Amino acid sequence: MARFLTDEWVDALRAIVPSVGETRVECSVVGGHDGDVKFHLAGNDVGVGALADADVVFTATYADATAIVRAELQPSVAFMQGRLKTAGDPGRLLELLAVTATPAFRGALERVAATTEF
Repeated sequence: MARFLTDEWVDALRAIVPSVGETRVECSVVGGHDGDVKFHLAGNDVGVGALADADVVFTATYADATAIVRAELQPSVAFMQGRLKTAGDPGRLLELLAVTATPAFRGALERVAATTEF
């Protein structure tokens, strides 16, 4: 098992997370045990660090990011409650939020959570 938000955890995502297509996404998690962490998804690539030309940027607290990965908090609900901050293309944002409500996304989250040490 890889500890949440470590480089090893991001590496493990590559085998689990489905492609995000043409959309380039940056995720920023603030307030974690080891400080703030950024990772990105671009097509089939998942990597550590910021993404200069991201279409959409998501920012969440460590607690909310943990709840999302554990499927205890839906990303669209976090967004509507102001707990998931966003920047970038509003159309792509809405497409991504719709994807997070699909069974395929939920299944991927289950696989991620099963291989994650929180």
